[in-house]
Amino acid sequence: MSHSSTAAAAAADAQRAYAALREARNQYLPQVIFGSGLGQSYGYPLSLEGSAPSIFNINAQSAMLNPALQQFIRAARTEWQASTAQVQDQRNQVVQDTVLSYAELSKWQGLIAKLQQEQSDAQKMEQIVEQRVKEGVDSALLHNRARLSSARIRYRMTEAQGAIDVLRARLANLTGLPADSIDAVPESIPVLPDIKQDDNLAVKALQVNPAVQAADLRAAAQKFRAHGERRALYPTVDFASQYALLSTTLNNYQKFFQPRTFQRHNFTIGVEIRFPFLSATQHAHAEAAEAEALRAKNDAQTAKNRVSEETLRLQRSVQQLSAAQEVADLAHQVVESNLEALQVRYDAGTASLPEMEDARDQANQRYDMLQDTNFELQKARIALLRATGDLQEWVASGK
Repeated sequence: MSHSSTAAAAAADAQRAYAALREARNQYLPQVIFGSGLGQSYGYPLSLEGSAPSIFNINAQSAMLNPALQQFIRAARTEWQASTAQVQDQRNQVVQDTVLSYAELSKWQGLIAKLQQEQSDAQKMEQIVEQRVKEGVDSALLHNRARLSSARIRYRMTEAQGAIDVLRARLANLTGLPADSIDAVPESIPVLPDIKQDDNLAVKALQVNPAVQAADLRAAAQKFRAHGERRALYPTVDFASQYALLSTTLNNYQKFFQPRTFQRHNFTIGVEIRFPFLSATQHAHAEAAEAEALRAKNDAQTAKNRVSEETLRLQRSVQQLSAAQEVADLAHQVVESNLEALQVRYDAGTASLPEMEDARDQANQRYDMLQDTNFELQKARIALLRATGDLQEWVASGK
């Protein structure tokens, strides 16, 4: 988590949302501004920035009664909660990416060890066939078939080594570890829990999925914001105060005010009341905000439908891939038994070399298919754990 740019970006969004909440909430606190309005007057002292020219002034203002601001604060708080849920969803995404990369690395590392043995056997077979061709026992076609088998294994090894290098680089970026130091330990991967097809996992996913929670919270935030825009047409009351120290020489005050009544120290305190209910512009703002709230509500429902459908698809995919794994395993056992039987016949001189070569190719292909099916099943089960909120608990069970 400390090296994930995705998780860091989500955390920054949550921090920004919390700052927006504080900004809205702090409008109830007096905002104090210190300043000066120095200026030379000719004739009657006119105002500078709406205030009389002064050597020194202090202005303070805060909200007292503001129905719109109350709703905006609720919207900001809900938006912050949505960002927090989004952070959890991004953390789950990082965990899933790391787990899948590690599991795939484990698959390829296990496969490349077998491919090395297959390459050694294929090279020996190619040498035997080449010698038999030279002696006129076999045709050149058989030699080409042996070369083709070796080329296929070399291609598969290149594919495996390339995948290993890419996965190590990805895990290095995710964890901050040197890529060369990363090796998968298959025994360290926790046992995946059983998936019962009768369980209603879609309902569980809707209850715990942080993406759904974030969508619901954002829809609620938009609703509060729409209420706020509508209540901006209600009367508001603000607290205001001002202090100013006036000059006796720069602004001609004593020429226009009697010396007995003029004073340098001036202070005003009171409230400012506004009635903006006749604002056509604000009515339009409110209608736009209500439309945004309606869209956010529909987006939340869309997110729920997507998560529900995806969870059900993963649940059924686990069932289908489990069946496919069983088929692939049985097919692999059949071709292995056939290879062993042919080896006995070949040693006895009743089986030909092409038959042995075909049986070995079929066994290698079935083994590759079995490994691919195992990984696809593992990937679907891990994705289902994320959907149901059990991914991090499963990862922690292996520590």
